[in-house]
Amino acid sequence: MNIILLSGGSGKRLWPLSNDIRSKQFIKIFKNDDDSYESMVQRIYGQIQKVDKDSTVTIATSKSQVSSLQSQLGNDVGISVEPCRRDTFPAIALATAYLHDVMNVSEDEAVVVCPVDPYVDDEYFEVVKQLGEIAESGEANLVVMGMEPTYPSEKYGYVIPEDKKPVSKVITFKEKPSQEVAKSYIEQGALWNGGVFAYKLSYVLNKAHELIDFVDYKDLFNKYDTINKISFDYAVAEHEDNIAVVRYSGQWKDLGTWNTLTEAMHENVIGNAILNDTCDNVHVLNELDIPVLCMGLKDVVVSCSPEGILVSDKEQSSYIKPFVDSIEQPIMFAEKSWGEYKVLDVEDTSMTIKVTLRKGNQMNYHSHERRDEVWTIISGIGMANVNGRIFELHAGDTIKLPVGCKHTIYAQTDLELIEVQSGENISVDDKIKYNQEEI
Repeated sequence: MNIILLSGGSGKRLWPLSNDIRSKQFIKIFKNDDDSYESMVQRIYGQIQKVDKDSTVTIATSKSQVSSLQSQLGNDVGISVEPCRRDTFPAIALATAYLHDVMNVSEDEAVVVCPVDPYVDDEYFEVVKQLGEIAESGEANLVVMGMEPTYPSEKYGYVIPEDKKPVSKVITFKEKPSQEVAKSYIEQGALWNGGVFAYKLSYVLNKAHELIDFVDYKDLFNKYDTINKISFDYAVAEHEDNIAVVRYSGQWKDLGTWNTLTEAMHENVIGNAILNDTCDNVHVLNELDIPVLCMGLKDVVVSCSPEGILVSDKEQSSYIKPFVDSIEQPIMFAEKSWGEYKVLDVEDTSMTIKVTLRKGNQMNYHSHERRDEVWTIISGIGMANVNGRIFELHAGDTIKLPVGCKHTIYAQTDLELIEVQSGENISVDDKIKYNQEEI
């Protein structure tokens, strides 16, 4: 299978565990047999590998999510990076051109597009395979997956099929309706539109060339910021008559709010928390190094991270977004391809950060124009490169990095350090990268 996973969003509905860099798909809430936790994107990726270990997976995403993806999935996963946000059709067109021109996928092969963050069982990907097989056969130009509705939802669009057979022709698509209208759709055999569809690679590549003037993937990437924003539905699906739908009745949940997310959790507490016996339907996710004690609560979610603390009735948690939009603060934590960082303290002219590097990884070789830095090693062994000079660092060692000096650090073991930044207008944008120098 050739699968494009769409990974976008800022994840504000799952604040404070999500932010502009770590969207909801990167939150680790699913417990494995070894008691470790995995995220939505790790779970989905693992399910694909289980169903088809030879599948080609490409993730269409923004630049801000690349580090998190590489941190959680490794450096071998294919990534099609959007230079800027241009909605789903340009993103899918770019990823399709990436498959053709970079990954050398034939125009006659099928491609399946899926969201990166649904909560599904393995049967879902068996149906995904079926979508690809139908698309590759040429029976339909587009093949969509239709989820059997369990109630008349106002949150989803609907697919209206010709009949109630397992595979049928699509008559039309409907936008998110009122509850009463949704009831009438369901009586007609309508299905939820889960945003999963398949096509022959040549089909979308040709559509892209019709709507966008470009030569190949590189050319499309370079002029991406000039493309009009348009959804795949508006650009393609609404103008296509030959569309088939495959029914899916297995597990499928959109974990877009704290209410739905906690329903998928296998335990009530992740992190350092205590619930007394009078708590009922309470979930706590705590990423801080301090305990949380809950007593006498009912239908409540408590979530703690360096970004903030949420205490909310589960139903009310669906209305979090406008309040989060009003909060202004720097990104307080992020996953990187080499590890992660967590902001400990912010002052007018300084910032203190805890940095964790995984064994065998190193930061980009870089410098700053507006700040000095001091590294103090907490644990582990590393090698620092400062303007070409190599220093071996152990727990307790300190190294000063003045404005303008080029520097990086390589973790010979798992490594933790405290970084103190000093200067005016400290910003993540104050970074000049140089060609990577291996230590």
